[in-house]
Amino acid sequence: MKRIFGAKKTLPPPPTLGDASAKLETRTAGLDEKIKKLEVELAGYKEKLKKAKGPAAKTLKQRAMAVLKRKKMYEAQRDQLAGQAFNVEQTSFAIDSVKDTLTTVDAMKAASKTLKTEFKKVDIDQIEDVQDDLADMMEDMNEVQDALGRSYGIGDDVDEADLDAELACLDDELGMDELGLEDSTPAYLQPADPAALPEQPTNLPPAPDANPAAAVDEFGLPVAAA
Repeated sequence: MKRIFGAKKTLPPPPTLGDASAKLETRTAGLDEKIKKLEVELAGYKEKLKKAKGPAAKTLKQRAMAVLKRKKMYEAQRDQLAGQAFNVEQTSFAIDSVKDTLTTVDAMKAASKTLKTEFKKVDIDQIEDVQDDLADMMEDMNEVQDALGRSYGIGDDVDEADLDAELACLDDELGMDELGLEDSTPAYLQPADPAALPEQPTNLPPAPDANPAAAVDEFGLPVAAA
């Protein structure tokens, strides 16, 4: 059968945007090289035209005009290729954006399914029961703390009136301390301030010895004055 109808031809795969972009860049680079060469040639003609006169100047001018036309043509072609390259880049960007969008949507769908599956495992009633149990345990702990904090050795027959009176006395004592009245010693019995005493005079004659050595007998006893 293959000999009669021939084998089916396999078509080559269509070019990708990357292939098109690479080809456009290559063609644009070739046009840039041609334009640079023409610019160098035009610069040479300009230098020659400064010195040439008569028919030679006319000939140089015609050649320069031909080079300038070619340069303009190459620049127009380069601009066309630049426009094509821009369109290719925009198309590639749009395709990548669509792919990213589809990836995001698929990820969100998968996340939504997972969330629904996991949420089904949550029992609201069980959570409320746990909260109630925790509240009860906290109340029990408070009762335990109150029991442990009780004071021993204090009878229940203490008169509240006596406690109030003692508290009032404590308040009075605290008030006296704040006013600086804690020392109840009279002022005339308190030691005098040394700074307030008068200075001792220094021009007085020396006082006689008021306690001369007393005469003693052989036994060391004082002898009475005659």
